[in-house]
Amino acid sequence: MFLLMYISFDSFTSQWQDKVYTQYGRSNVDPYQMMLGVNISAICITTAGLVITGDFPIVAEFLRANPIVFRYNIITAITSASGQLCIFYTIKEFGPIVFTIIMTTRQMMSICISALVFGHPISANALLGAAVVFSVIFYQIRRKYYARLAKKRTGN
Repeated sequence: MFLLMYISFDSFTSQWQDKVYTQYGRSNVDPYQMMLGVNISAICITTAGLVITGDFPIVAEFLRANPIVFRYNIITAITSASGQLCIFYTIKEFGPIVFTIIMTTRQMMSICISALVFGHPISANALLGAAVVFSVIFYQIRRKYYARLAKKRTGN
C-alpha cells in the first residue's frame, strides 16, 4: 500500500512541477521558489500529522533527550536541499519524463547493487516489472519525440 502511494505521489509531484513551470513560464519560477512551496507544504503536512496522532510531545521529548539529533537533522537538511535543487533544475530544463528516467534508473541501480552486495535474489517477476516500467517510459519518450518532429514539419 505504501509503495503504491509512494509511486503515485512521486509521479504526481514531477508532473505538477512541470505544469507550474509551463503555466507561469520557466523563466518566472526558479528552483528556490519551488523548494519553498514544496517544503512549506511538507512542514504543514508533517506537523498536522504529528498533532493529529498525538506524537508531537513524543518527538519533542526525543529531541530534548538527544541533542545530537539536531546536528544530524541539519546535515540531512543540507543534503536534502542540494538534492532538491538538482531535481527542480532537471524538471525545469528537461521535463518530468527525463526526471522519471533518472530516478527510475537510480532506483534500479540501487536495487541491483543491494542485491549484489547483500546476496538478495532478484526474481523473474521483478525483472519483468522493471522491463515493463522502462518500456512504458521509453515509449513515452519516443511518442513525444515523433510528436515534436511532426510539429516541426507542419511549421507550428
